[in-house]
Amino acid sequence: MVGVLFAGCSSSSASPTTPTVSVPTSNQQLTSFQQKINHIVIIYQENWGFDSLYGKFPGVNGYANATSINAQVDLAGNPITAIGPVLNGKSPDPQFAAFNPNMPVAPFDLTSYVSTSAFTGDPNHNFYLQQLQIDGGRMDKYLAVPAAAQGALSFGYYDTTNLPEGKLAQQYTIADNFHQSAYGGSFLNNMYAACACTPQIPLSAIPVGKIEPVDANGNATVFGGAEGRTTPDGYVINTSYTTQYPQLENFSTSNIFVPPLTNPTLGDRLSAANVSWKFYTGGLDNALLGNADPTFQPHHQSYLYFQNYAKGTPGAAHIVDDSNFTKDLQANALPAVSWLKVLGANNEHPGYANLAQGQMAVANLVSQIQMSSSWKDTLVIVFYDEAGGHYDHAAPLPVDRFGPSTRVPAIFISPFAKRGFVDHSNYEVTSILKTIELRYGLAALNARDDAATPILAPFDFTQATPSAFARQSLGTLPRVASSQSVRSTNVGPVDHDE
Repeated sequence: MVGVLFAGCSSSSASPTTPTVSVPTSNQQLTSFQQKINHIVIIYQENWGFDSLYGKFPGVNGYANATSINAQVDLAGNPITAIGPVLNGKSPDPQFAAFNPNMPVAPFDLTSYVSTSAFTGDPNHNFYLQQLQIDGGRMDKYLAVPAAAQGALSFGYYDTTNLPEGKLAQQYTIADNFHQSAYGGSFLNNMYAACACTPQIPLSAIPVGKIEPVDANGNATVFGGAEGRTTPDGYVINTSYTTQYPQLENFSTSNIFVPPLTNPTLGDRLSAANVSWKFYTGGLDNALLGNADPTFQPHHQSYLYFQNYAKGTPGAAHIVDDSNFTKDLQANALPAVSWLKVLGANNEHPGYANLAQGQMAVANLVSQIQMSSSWKDTLVIVFYDEAGGHYDHAAPLPVDRFGPSTRVPAIFISPFAKRGFVDHSNYEVTSILKTIELRYGLAALNARDDAATPILAPFDFTQATPSAFARQSLGTLPRVASSQSVRSTNVGPVDHDE
């Protein structure tokens, strides 16, 4: 397993099509941003890579820009010439009965087998497996462990150009070089959105068997369901739960429980500077009452892991059910910074959510913002927390042992956003933190967010500020209830480090 380094992937062998230079922004651009943007709303979606949704989008570094699709090899480095079957778990997925496993390795259109309103399988994407797939920037081992990664599923894509979020991307700015901050799944990448950090806990707090087994070179030795939760030195990298809210404990015995964390968070910085903020999360009220929706994901609620946001603390008031978002918007009480984590059924996550409902949920939220009094000075950032094990042709440029990792979609929506613009700047999730820090004069949390590229290139502040400018035109949008799951029954726990 050459290239799966415990200390992180090498940045050598990067794709020549990968943009590596951030678009420079002037002091005047930052000043204008500080003066004209008074609300920042961040909407998370889940588990799709850039190519797997926007590889066909006009003008981006997508499939058409790749000189060749990265040739795939097995663990020994031998070429893989046939794509193989699509699996769900370790068995062939019956939805892909017509799929030809003898086809050459290449991305394929999922709509030929699964509509956007149905459910695909969920590729495995834990911390070490994703590094294996990236293989030092060669992007050539997505098929190396078929059962662990759901076989050929990682090469499936949807062309979302004309879906609701794709229409927003056409109208505003799309980033084609925005990366998940850390290798692996939603747990760790949600941590980076809060603290720009990988939590570390004492080895004494880690149950036997929950440390990732690695060889003498620090390479993982187990893939496909038996992975550990932490590195050998106690960094929590795969799905784990908090002891701070016991009613949210998951039913899976493969996870561990994290003691209250004391790392500084962006929320701490905002509160200390008296900047208003909230973390709106779908289904929270019911979950805290012990009646969680089947698609509520406790390990996506990053702030609930931190000591400053325990029940009964002043910080807990910042973590609210997402039903409050519409109320605050209508009452002209939108905070300066809003993090919006929709219910799992609306987040597009493969396995338990579908693309069509999630896209419409985001379009509804954006439409509500555009029709509010806050729209005139708002930036909306729609992004996916991580790539979900889906293949991407462009190599990431890691800066430390934890990432950044694969590209994910990101769309910047604002009255001041450049229209129909593709931003090639080298961003990661902590770029959002950096942008908020610059807007409100906050100190960085650590070296990762301090060095991140701020999101300033997508804006043209020389234009006027009409409150009705550039609103999305989608016709009448169906209401997607924040507390309603599309799968109210027959949904069990998903443990693919989602």
